[in-house]
Amino acid sequence: MKRALSLAALLMAPALAATLPSRAVLSGECCPGVVWTPDSRALLFLDGPPTRGRTAIYQVGAGGGPVTQRFSSVAFFSPALKWAVRPGGGDATTLERLADGRRFTLPTRGADVTWNRAETRVAYTRSDTSGNFDRRASRVFVADVFGAPRQVATVYGGGVSAWLNDTTLLMSGKTTPQARDRELFTLDIRSGARRVLRQALSVRAVTVSPDGRFVAYTIAFDSAARNGLWVQATGGGTPRELNDYGSYRWRDGGRLLLIPLSTTGGPHVLRQYTVQTGAWATLGDLGDQVRQSDWNVSPNGKLLNYLSARDGNVRVLTLP
Repeated sequence: MKRALSLAALLMAPALAATLPSRAVLSGECCPGVVWTPDSRALLFLDGPPTRGRTAIYQVGAGGGPVTQRFSSVAFFSPALKWAVRPGGGDATTLERLADGRRFTLPTRGADVTWNRAETRVAYTRSDTSGNFDRRASRVFVADVFGAPRQVATVYGGGVSAWLNDTTLLMSGKTTPQARDRELFTLDIRSGARRVLRQALSVRAVTVSPDGRFVAYTIAFDSAARNGLWVQATGGGTPRELNDYGSYRWRDGGRLLLIPLSTTGGPHVLRQYTVQTGAWATLGDLGDQVRQSDWNVSPNGKLLNYLSARDGNVRVLTLP
């Protein structure tokens, strides 16, 4: 019996894998928070003096090489790099279409804007500015580009997480200030129809797969039955607990990458969960640790970048 249990434990443990080779593409601790260009060929980052001549948005190739200036002004840029978003000193945020410089403003009060995939529509959340966050009213607005905003929902202690398609938002929040639990739900902005996916005291780290079909989230500080890392179809269905915990990103529409929380001090391990099969695979270790969960997957799902905890360099590896 003991031998059988030992064999079972061995089979359930993550398989050992080799260190994944990576290359430093930026050095000198210059560049936390780098993001991928839409074509997965380069990384963008903010930098300035004394390393660069001026403060601007720069880029470096995925394989390293020369650093060049991509944008001369500092702004938030949409994922497809079609728009620059510049919050103003008051309520208004200016959105500029990069193709022709045409602009419009929205009264976001400094809130982030969330783009649909085509970048023809935005959503944002305006929350009350005082009081307990759990009880603050958060009003959700949507607007077509160059159009006027309209309010589509009010929640308490929550707001917009993502667009699932051109007409459906993924949101979280409480229905009343006094409610204990938040809801993670979808909202059809045409009809107002809501579909509640999950209820919990706190739903965190909500991230949607690139095709909008699945959502991963963490529940913490709730009951033992609710706490954990979960994956669920955004169309509804039973949530699936992944029985692991750490920092996670979607690789594509059906694969979730996870760097499990480690207290041993060793190199961070990269694991992959396939939604269709429900199977885990250990892809390898980084031979290093990621600083402050600063890592991302390229839009084509083939490359991964991370900020090295060892030397502050930005490194890139090819995913197996």
